[in-house]
Order: sequence, then C-alpha cells, then structure tokens
Amino acid sequence: MSSVDLFPNQPSITLYDPLAELLGAGDGKFTYTFADAVKLSGHACPTVAGAFLLVKVALDNLYPGEEIPQRGGINVEIAGGPSEGVNGPLSQVYTLLTGASGKQGFHGLAGQFVRRDLLKFSVNGAGMVTFTRQDSGAKVSLTYSPAAIPPKTNLSSMMGEILSGSASKDTKQKFATGWRQRVLEILADEGKSTVQVF
Repeated sequence: MSSVDLFPNQPSITLYDPLAELLGAGDGKFTYTFADAVKLSGHACPTVAGAFLLVKVALDNLYPGEEIPQRGGINVEIAGGPSEGVNGPLSQVYTLLTGASGKQGFHGLAGQFVRRDLLKFSVNGAGMVTFTRQDSGAKVSLTYSPAAIPPKTNLSSMMGEILSGSASKDTKQKFATGWRQRVLEILADEGKSTVQVF
C-alpha cells in the first residue's frame, strides 16, 4: 500500500508557482497533501504532520479568502539552528511547500524567481516559525505542539522493544497502527489544538 493510500487528501495546500508556469509545468498551480510530505521525509510522524499543518495555517492567515498563495514568494524564519531539535526535518517540509530554501536553493533567472536564502534560522522565539509575504510584508508567527493529541497506547515502550530487537510481530503491528492513528488524528484536527498563532 502506498503512502497516498494511507493518508487522507485533506487537509491540502494549493499554491501558484510562477516559475513552474514559466518553465512549462502547466499553469503553475500545485496541490500538496500530507502524502507529499511523507514521500519527502520517508516517514510519517507527528513532527512531519506538524510541519505540514504549520504551513497550512500560516498560508490561511497570510492569504485569506480565495487568494492563492505564491510559492517562492514567502520567507520562512525558523527559531534555532538547523541541527537544533527537529528544525532540520521541519525545514525540508517548509521548502517543499513554500519553495523557500537556504543557501543551497535556486539562484533565480535574471534576478527573478530566487529561492536561495528565503529560509533562514535565527535565535529568536524558541520553537517559533515566522512566515512573511514578500509582496505585502504581512507576517505570521506560529508554534506547534502535538501534546494536545496524545497517543492512545504506550508507543514509547513499544518503540523501545522494537529498537532493542526484542519486539514481537504483534507488538510491531500494534506500534505501527497506534503511531499512524495519532498522526491521522493530528491531521484531522488541522492545527486547532496543536498550532498556536501569534
């Protein structure tokens, strides 16, 4: 079963990428689901779900109504360094969805469509991520915590057994099911209990 079959199509994020349209990728409109973030990360977890929801909530705030967010037109600032906590994995999801990248990003075409250095790490506001529109300067800062949606079973002890090599097949299956169920519950909540906007 593929990741597309395992996870729902909602919530989703639709953006317009002018560079994509210029270079022949249709009309430049892309719709991303959580399955896209899973394929990028190679796994599904509360952290990856949180990164997806942070972008979703940020874009809903920055582009109200029917306005389509512009991929490549958003700066992202992450509190803390790239190796601090889960900042590294989170930043990859932010890049996938917003186009904002670090120093390794696209340098642009004749000064346009630059993605390099749109994603930066800072020392301000522990755990906070700030998204800023380049066109209007509007910004929103958010934090994420999955604590409001705890697992239904003791996943920590089962993970310990699995990593030590002592887990039974049944324990492995229960762990995978419980882990996935929590991720699904976090997604279904759409950030109402886990994302705080400042």
